[in-house]
Amino acid sequence: MDCKKVGSLIYTLRKEKGMTQKEIADLMNISDKTISKWERGLGCPDVSLLSALSKILGVNIEEILLGGVNPNDIVGGNMKRIKFYVCPQCGNLLTATGEPVVSCCGRKLNELTAEKANEEHKLNIEHIEDELYVSAEHEMTKDHYISFAAFATGDKVFLVKQYPEWGLQFRLPKFGHGKLFFYCTKHGLYYQLI
Repeated sequence: MDCKKVGSLIYTLRKEKGMTQKEIADLMNISDKTISKWERGLGCPDVSLLSALSKILGVNIEEILLGGVNPNDIVGGNMKRIKFYVCPQCGNLLTATGEPVVSCCGRKLNELTAEKANEEHKLNIEHIEDELYVSAEHEMTKDHYISFAAFATGDKVFLVKQYPEWGLQFRLPKFGHGKLFFYCTKHGLYYQLI
């Protein structure tokens, strides 16, 4: 850990937040001289203080330890490039169109890789007036079910949450061509072109 880099980051983030050394020190129940020492690179925060410092500054502990924050490139948010992340612990669903670092339940999550739907996982799609009626015979038990489906075009995403023991059927507004993503809790993320 490079104390100079860590100190420079703490200083920069503190200034971005519009806070004084004293304000941060008071929130952490430490001396403002300690904050000054860190910012000058004469020492680094104790491990026991990193969690509180990370919350106050609004960055991950890892970034504090590395002494730098790496911003994403501006990608314009094309929804066709949507990425899905599912927490294996709680099932939380997160999405992004950039290159984020995503974590849940204390674990770093990896982007799910979508495979083209095989016959076993293909969803039935019927065009009914200005909607798409989506259904499947997929198993929907607590251990094996489709937990969400998302229809993505260039500028829109329509997300539908599914629950175990529900029949898989829902309607989507028909708003152009795109990809229908869906996540099987046992086999992963699939897609179909519409």
